[in-house]
Amino acid sequence: MTPRTPRNPGSEPAPTADQATEDAMNNATTVSPAHSASTASTLITNIAALVTNDPSLGDGNPLGLIHDAAVAIEGDRVVWTGDQSKAPATDNRVDAGGRAVLPGFVDSHSHLVFAGDRTEEFNARMSGRPYTAGGIRTTVAATRAASDEALERNLTHHLAEALRQGTTTFETKSGYGLTVQDEARALRIAAAHTDEVTYLGAHIVPPDHADDPAAYVALVTGEMLDACAPYARWIDVFCEKGAFDGDQARAILTAGKAKGLHPRIHANQLTHGPGVQLAVELDAASADHCTHLTDADVDALANSRTVATLLPGAEFSTRAEWPDARRLLDAGVTVALSTDCNPGSSFTSSVPFCVALAVRDMGMTPDEAVWSATAGGAAALRREDIGRLAPGAYADLILLDAPSHVHLAYRPGVPLVSGVWRRGVRVA
Repeated sequence: MTPRTPRNPGSEPAPTADQATEDAMNNATTVSPAHSASTASTLITNIAALVTNDPSLGDGNPLGLIHDAAVAIEGDRVVWTGDQSKAPATDNRVDAGGRAVLPGFVDSHSHLVFAGDRTEEFNARMSGRPYTAGGIRTTVAATRAASDEALERNLTHHLAEALRQGTTTFETKSGYGLTVQDEARALRIAAAHTDEVTYLGAHIVPPDHADDPAAYVALVTGEMLDACAPYARWIDVFCEKGAFDGDQARAILTAGKAKGLHPRIHANQLTHGPGVQLAVELDAASADHCTHLTDADVDALANSRTVATLLPGAEFSTRAEWPDARRLLDAGVTVALSTDCNPGSSFTSSVPFCVALAVRDMGMTPDEAVWSATAGGAAALRREDIGRLAPGAYADLILLDAPSHVHLAYRPGVPLVSGVWRRGVRVA
């Protein structure tokens, strides 16, 4: 699908706290021609280790790692990377102080338009007590009752939180309204802050349609889709026992494709099901969760463009079985790492936390986890202008208070992100 033009393309003034939040939300998607490195406006130098995610640069591995490096930026683009001794001249220099620099994190799966709190549910789950307050339905009720202003305020709060931790691009979904009006307003609010907006009317069958799921599928593929499609780039469905079966999911995603929305899918999270095979069949950009897989599922992913997006925050917060990232990677599947930030099963906006979990509990190496949280997330959004630091890419990058990207897993829980640039402007 051709990326949309930016909704908020204006100039970016010197950052303030409010502007930092706005910058995190303004994910432009068009690509302008690269500029000449000789006119670079900013040079970041004295970088101990630079992750470019361009194998043609540096040591030739997937991270394209360059030591003793520099990055030149003009406007909102990277125009040069390489050995700092060969850096182009510029009056505006930033000394990285022997720290590591890597692309901004690309969080390709989140649910940030919501209201309410599910602390009691989490506390009960972690205490081994049953809890019957309704899960997603609790958030649906709170979201429906919230004002537009309250929903947007909560969204921008979490965007600023994510930005401080290095997330420079994010996707977010609807799915907590489940009426025509509430789904459309969720997407309208999200679309003011990112172009990576996903219509998830098919999150669950809401209580008011519990006796007639077919009528709800008809609503999702009809009137609700018509109201939501103008605000979204993607369509998603929770294909799972107790949510939507394979036939329902196929009908929903096919209807979305007919409206110009590209598929993504919540697949094989709680049990084995048809979600991954359906994702491959429909050329979905990503199949998300991917916990319960057969060999045929893994083979299908490996022989497709569909990215397996893993969401370790969900397993951490529910004490569920970890996805086997090692199995996927060894089979040649493209893997992304994202937060799944939502108020019920993964209430974290921290990609560094998810990187550490993936290394500790999912069989990934530090290099693989960092690649998956940057270039992998970009692949899950079918983007080539983010998730890497090479000429022509957006100048979205983070400075770590550490000499290597490996410290993200080596020092879990430590706030290592000490600087964030978005579109060439330092915003945090």
